Amino acid sequence: MENFTFYSPTYFVFGKDQETAVGTYVKRFGGSRVLVHFGGGSAEKSGLLNKVRQSLRDSGLAFVELGGVQPNPRDGLVYQGIDLCRKEGVDFILAVGGGSVIDSAKAIAAGAVYDGDFWDFYEGRTVTEALPIGTVLTISAAGSEGSGDSVITKEEGMYKRATTGEALRPKFSILNPALTQTLPAYQTACGITDIMAHLYERYLTNTKDVEVTDRLIEALLLTMIKEGPKAVADQNDYQSRANIMWAGMLAHNNSCGVGRSQDWTSHNIEHELSALYDCAHGAGLAVVMPAVFTYNLHHDVMRFAQVAVRVWGCQMDFAHPEETAKAGIEALRAFLKSIGMPGNFAELGAKAEDIDELAHKCCWGDVNTGTTGGFVPLNEDDVKAIYRLML
Repeated sequence: MENFTFYSPTYFVFGKDQETAVGTYVKRFGGSRVLVHFGGGSAEKSGLLNKVRQSLRDSGLAFVELGGVQPNPRDGLVYQGIDLCRKEGVDFILAVGGGSVIDSAKAIAAGAVYDGDFWDFYEGRTVTEALPIGTVLTISAAGSEGSGDSVITKEEGMYKRATTGEALRPKFSILNPALTQTLPAYQTACGITDIMAHLYERYLTNTKDVEVTDRLIEALLLTMIKEGPKAVADQNDYQSRANIMWAGMLAHNNSCGVGRSQDWTSHNIEHELSALYDCAHGAGLAVVMPAVFTYNLHHDVMRFAQVAVRVWGCQMDFAHPEETAKAGIEALRAFLKSIGMPGNFAELGAKAEDIDELAHKCCWGDVNTGTTGGFVPLNEDDVKAIYRLML
């Protein structure tokens, strides 16, 4: 295990109807003039926004609103949010929605107190200061409610890039699993896939002797395998959604990733797909992960065999461990198909003729320097080969 520091200060408020007290928590963490940031019409139609507004008013808090966050959130709305915060003297940002809304809120929070272009942070500059953020989570997926990470798409060039910083961790997050019960099965499945990807990205490590975090990751993967199909089959299954919601936070606040190198190949390769085709991030990951794992299998066969045995229940073939490893990848592929995820380029809406462009942008686009991945460094030809495995 490697040396590490770990700081996760978010105050979590979990359970039914907790969103009605959001004003109390904003006030507790220093907010007085709030930007309420949200996505499309679902938060309005469900009545959630009205509950949030009433709670803020009851707490004597002034607020302004900015809606319109899209899946794969865009930089254009971030710039609007930064201008609005400065104009209105906003001192707290409240994100009401899923990962896209929270990621956009984090970008606004960083940009509002920065003299330069907020995109600097998505090109490598470290975020050291930001307006405080709170969240009311409506989708279990991205884990942004407990992380310091944010992903934004730059509309000029359609580059999807990430940043991170402790200043971006939410001060509080309200997690009411009942708020996810209105989600279509497809969106629920996309969220499940994203959570599992966050776990695999940490599991694929070159660091030895990390049994504690291996076991944490395996436990969370097993939870997703058990609870995921139940939530997809029955949108009103509160208990399965409660388990998934907490697992999603644990998967990405980095408690499972401390003391070990991490991969992030699947995310980097998928980002180009969702940037170009605007597909759901989780759906893209469902296609990408099996291809990446197959390509990287021989880098560390026993790591793939270990997860195959411990999580997917495969029998260990000590004479041919690569067969066990392959069985684990196929078990993942079958599970994702069973919850309604796409399995190839065509089902995702991607095109073979775009592979060269996708691979080039993944390795060289914006400020990228020619390779991607932490488990196995991959060049442009490698990435092209992985995209072809998805056809």
